[in-house]
Amino acid sequence: MSTDDKNRAVAAAILPLVGGAGNITSVAHCMTRLRLGLRDRSLVRDEELRALPAVMGVVEDDTYQIVLGPGTVARVTPEFETLVAEAPAAEAPADSASSADDLAAQGAAIKAARKAKNQTPFKLFLRRIANIFVPLIPALIGCGIIAGLNGLLVNLGWLPAVTPALAAMASGFMALIAVFVGFNTAKEFGGTPILGGAVSAIIVFPGVAKIDAFGQTLSPGQGGVLGALGAAVLAVYVEKWCRRWVPESLDVLVTPTLTVLVSGLVTIFGLMFFAGEVSTAIGDFADWLLVHAGAGAGLVLGGLFLPLVMLGLHQALIPIHTTLIEQQGYTVLLPILAMAGAGQVGAAMAVYLKLPRNGSLRRTIKSALPAGFLGVGEPLIYGVSLPLGRPFVTACVGGAFGGGFVGLFSMLGDKVGSTAIGPSGWALFPLLDGNHGLGRTIAIYAGGLLVGYLAGFTATYFWGFSDRLLEEFDVETETGTKTVVAASTTPSNPSGPNPNPESEPEPAKA
Repeated sequence: MSTDDKNRAVAAAILPLVGGAGNITSVAHCMTRLRLGLRDRSLVRDEELRALPAVMGVVEDDTYQIVLGPGTVARVTPEFETLVAEAPAAEAPADSASSADDLAAQGAAIKAARKAKNQTPFKLFLRRIANIFVPLIPALIGCGIIAGLNGLLVNLGWLPAVTPALAAMASGFMALIAVFVGFNTAKEFGGTPILGGAVSAIIVFPGVAKIDAFGQTLSPGQGGVLGALGAAVLAVYVEKWCRRWVPESLDVLVTPTLTVLVSGLVTIFGLMFFAGEVSTAIGDFADWLLVHAGAGAGLVLGGLFLPLVMLGLHQALIPIHTTLIEQQGYTVLLPILAMAGAGQVGAAMAVYLKLPRNGSLRRTIKSALPAGFLGVGEPLIYGVSLPLGRPFVTACVGGAFGGGFVGLFSMLGDKVGSTAIGPSGWALFPLLDGNHGLGRTIAIYAGGLLVGYLAGFTATYFWGFSDRLLEEFDVETETGTKTVVAASTTPSNPSGPNPNPESEPEPAKA
């Protein structure tokens, strides 16, 4: 079977289990999940869906999210969309309400009930922040890897005729990232995306170097992504005000003009300066924290990252990561947060040894560990640690020790950073950068992973099981039974956008 046929087969297997094409209102995907809008949640056959070999788990949020893993989801989603589009227009989900209006009302009621349980204005705001930055992650990853390759070639003195071209490829996106942030921000907040991009483009325009604001000459890029975020939000509010008050006959001329003019003036003579000060403060604080309290900060960040994700607060880190990459070329926080995934891997290996008779759980661990090493933690979390309880806590212990190890070296002057957000685990190696050479940076990060594995394993093996837990789970099971469990929490995602029932996902998994 060809790759295309395999992906189409996966899509075809999923479609009837989510109620058929008539039950689908929207199809999208992030780094690892197929995200479906459903008319009637009750039509989904969860257990059969989780039992599919390609499915690593499911998560319920505003959308129904099916975990397929990186790479796979990007290939299955187009096939799934094709199957939905090819379905007869009259097709409706079986056992559904009698009319489209009934279906829409039923789906809206289910969606509202789910959102009402855990949503707060702050978490909804963080989700919007994630929606702005998550689509940028593929470009950040690609450009980050090219930047790392270019740096290696420059250090080795190889291919001098090629390295300038690689530098241009790696830097072009980052030079204009404010425009993309502005475009996505306006789209997310209900404005015209191109107007958000147009206002944000002012920030990177070289001509701003001729402008004085607050007694200082502005510099292109000042304020960065934070300035672009603020500028685009302002543009949305100006545009919406114009739509209410400008006559329709003049709207096409007046609204975009006033939007760019008003928002642009505020951006030039206010937002660029203040956002620049905030961006600088973020970079200075991150440096100060790791230089003066690196081990302790790493211990806290690595240990509390999974609970942070469960509360949906990890998304606040996305613009911070992006700001650090914009300023320094890499984010020093991501390698520390990635240690949460190392603790999870170590905990899973301990569970494997502690439950020798539970064939189904051991099978899940064996199949999920390769993905865990590569930074995809969902199968291990949903299928192992969260259902067991204590191993999730001891996995956090492993993350704490790994984060403390990386943070300790920051105190000693060896920074370890990532040129992009998204991947973690072994998948982060191509994106590593630091201040003392690539070899030393890789060695420190690898040492942190090893510490995380060992600490997570040790804590779980010796303290991760009560007698009752062992009695309940160390029993004979069918080895062919798939045990991936859906959970209402989310795996580690160092980049911040990951996906849990209280937040949008995110893009890479620890």
